[in-house]
Amino acid sequence: MRSSLHPALVFAAIFVVIFVLHAPLLRLPYFWDEAGYYVPAARDLMVQGSLIPRTTVSNAHPPLVMAWLALWWKVVGYAPAVTRAAMLVIAAFSLLGVFRLAQVVANTRVAIAATVCTALYPVFFAQSSLAQVDLAAAGLTFWALTAYFEERPLVTAFWFCLAVLAKETAVLAPMALATWELLGLALQKRGRVAAFWNSQRTNLEAFSALLAPVVVLAGWYVFHYVRTGYVFGNPEFFEYNVASTLNPVRFVLALVLRLWESFGYMHLWLLTAGMLLAMLLPPIKDLGMQRRRIAIPVQSCFLCIIATYVVAMALIGGAVLARYMLSAVPLVIILGAATLYRRVRHWKLAAAVAAGAFVVAWFWNPPYGFSPEDNLAYRDYVILHLDGERFLEARYPMAHVLTAWPASDELTRPWLGFVTRPVQVVRIENFSLDQVLSAAEFRDHFEVALVFSTKYEPRNPLLDRWSRWTEWKRRFFGFHRDLPPAAAARVLDGKIVYSEERAGQWIAVIEMQRREWINADSSQSEGTATTANVLSRPLHEVAGMGFDDQPDFASNFQLK
Repeated sequence: MRSSLHPALVFAAIFVVIFVLHAPLLRLPYFWDEAGYYVPAARDLMVQGSLIPRTTVSNAHPPLVMAWLALWWKVVGYAPAVTRAAMLVIAAFSLLGVFRLAQVVANTRVAIAATVCTALYPVFFAQSSLAQVDLAAAGLTFWALTAYFEERPLVTAFWFCLAVLAKETAVLAPMALATWELLGLALQKRGRVAAFWNSQRTNLEAFSALLAPVVVLAGWYVFHYVRTGYVFGNPEFFEYNVASTLNPVRFVLALVLRLWESFGYMHLWLLTAGMLLAMLLPPIKDLGMQRRRIAIPVQSCFLCIIATYVVAMALIGGAVLARYMLSAVPLVIILGAATLYRRVRHWKLAAAVAAGAFVVAWFWNPPYGFSPEDNLAYRDYVILHLDGERFLEARYPMAHVLTAWPASDELTRPWLGFVTRPVQVVRIENFSLDQVLSAAEFRDHFEVALVFSTKYEPRNPLLDRWSRWTEWKRRFFGFHRDLPPAAAARVLDGKIVYSEERAGQWIAVIEMQRREWINADSSQSEGTATTANVLSRPLHEVAGMGFDDQPDFASNFQLK
């Protein structure tokens, strides 16, 4: 069943709804990788006309999304609200792609359910207004898949080429389809196995459509090499995301995480479990006819793409971020919605339960570490940094500030929206014990420290009770524990003058106590926190205390 509504009307309806839902978030300054890479890269394109970023080190990401933002800034003006509105246009277009894809492979009822669930899925919802590239690449991929299943090769090539210009990993989908079709050609005379392929689709024109984005992406990398001298981003970026990830143990761990992100993450397991349970039920009959399922060759293509993303994203990518799977998760949602429709009498209620669970996950943080950009925890992060950095700028306008990325960029680039003038920064990697101890050796180089949680960690982590998991995270995924503010203040020999906490994330401003201000006798009696006496304490006493423990820590920590 096809909808009689014009796609433009569907797009308008989607945009209005998601714009209203995101209205409280539109004026937020930029979060994490937005501030660290994508917004500076887009700003360079707007100001200098450069496709290669100049104010930040290039990661070799294709420039389509950055060009889209630069265009909006040129026409409307540069502001976070303009940026987020521009990204919501992309999100609405991506959701229209989900709707059209589900409509082509199933029907309009399934398309509506899948589109609503995708829009409300926490990772998709959070990414909808963030200036990052994964959602755009996913949306263009859905449009390409729609054209692919409608057997329109030229249109398929067009959308896939745009997808790889949004992000290079979008090339995985056409490569997966090309490989799947070649395998189908090899097995097309093998009895029942042939049912997994559409024998009418495979031809030279179709293969050309799937290979075109590979050529386009190669052209971008040639251009990037000519301009920068390296192909896949700067050497540090390549080392972190590719070279350092090629370890068998890490691959297995990352594979498990990618499977979880594809089928269970942020309450997605409810829809997946409902789909699997529904498979135990017979198909529902309407007027004596079974409800139509998604064709087996289409389901095979979906599963091939999902599997390709799971394996490829387990092999590459230093950070196992859920947004990297946005091209795969909506395919799971479409399959789930179609299965419920076909086999569950009250399928709308089941889909509504899944959608409701997704909304709950906007606000509820899981009992394990996760990226704040996967739900509205990113809002807490931005508000914390906005409040803390405005306090810092007002009270210490001329100070040298010790901090870590991305706060170092937030303080030095007023156009990111956190401060009104640049602040002088002394940067360390993070707020682990080792890094803060190293900074303490050079405490005369800064007057203030801005410390914050660089990752979300629940009070009682579910998996961290297993020591081997913590060891694996440190070895393969760069895990570290941030010193809480009171511990950092003790190590740096300073005092906390500002602190704030929101839902497990925190920020604090620490003022250094100058050595010449401290009476030698009193400092000995109170126990000044030098590197040596801090190291004499057990590590768990220094680094393992929670935010709520800070008052006792500050008053009762007696150095040996």
